[in-house]
Amino acid sequence: MKKIGILTRDCSGINTAIRAVVRTACHYNMEILGIRRGYEGLVNGELVKLDRLSVSGILNRGGTILKTARSKKFRTEAGQEQAVQTLKENNIEGLIVVGGNGSMTAAHILASKYNIPTIGVPATIDNDISDVELTIGADTAVNVAVEALDKIRDTSTSLERIFVVEVMGRDCGYIALQVALAGGCEEVIIPEKDFDVGKICEEISEGNKKGKISWIVIVAEGRAKADDVAKTIVLTTGLETRVVVLGYILRGGSPTAMDRILAARLGSHAVEVLRSGETDKCVCLKGNQPDTVPLEKAIQPKQIEIEAYYRLIKILT
Repeated sequence: MKKIGILTRDCSGINTAIRAVVRTACHYNMEILGIRRGYEGLVNGELVKLDRLSVSGILNRGGTILKTARSKKFRTEAGQEQAVQTLKENNIEGLIVVGGNGSMTAAHILASKYNIPTIGVPATIDNDISDVELTIGADTAVNVAVEALDKIRDTSTSLERIFVVEVMGRDCGYIALQVALAGGCEEVIIPEKDFDVGKICEEISEGNKKGKISWIVIVAEGRAKADDVAKTIVLTTGLETRVVVLGYILRGGSPTAMDRILAARLGSHAVEVLRSGETDKCVCLKGNQPDTVPLEKAIQPKQIEIEAYYRLIKILT
């Protein structure tokens, strides 16, 4: 294999992965083209040549130097065929896709439907790639959220207020669970578990009677709206409540050491796997060793250990 392409989504650690892919490819004297703006750029033919120098000084930067965009075109058969044509016209023999569940789904389409040698590198703050223990970007997102939460707790304690903090997680409660445990929060609301806001209000009222002066509830955006939860708490308990939405700050920032190491290892391994002739796979670490999982399996809904986390959060608070 002499020429490969790479496209990405965005989260912290993506640039570290790009650097690893490019420099590993260069090590094997392979030519590599970056595809700007993700699958949209693949459809439109937005390509740029990458080399060792072009990825110098980027491993500590958040986001992606290749930019990214959602692509309605690629969701159509005509768009997919145009994307394949772009690869063929530019003699790209293999493709590396760095991204989350949506990116991996599209990569599986290219590999299984159009026979394009394609390898996925899991990168998403939601850590929702099935059979992959940890995805690039997840550790940074949790650390960013916990740092913000520590500051919120200072205000919550000083002013004796309840705070409802909304974090990202449309379909997966990974970030919310991690943040709630690491931040010593009293309650967490996630997509995978039913919740009773009335019971939460009862616990808050009982705690307040015993002298508890502050309370933090973490809400995953896909399960409920923080504003609605806060309004119910105020109406039921009569206690002053504030809302903080952390939102997109969780997708940015300089990647943690853990994410840099993970991105470097997975990015380099993706090139090795592609060179070996494998396709339709997602790279990962298993037992701290580089491995792969079929993309067809990786894009299935991920089961996370909810009850053990939730029980521990309640015990510790």
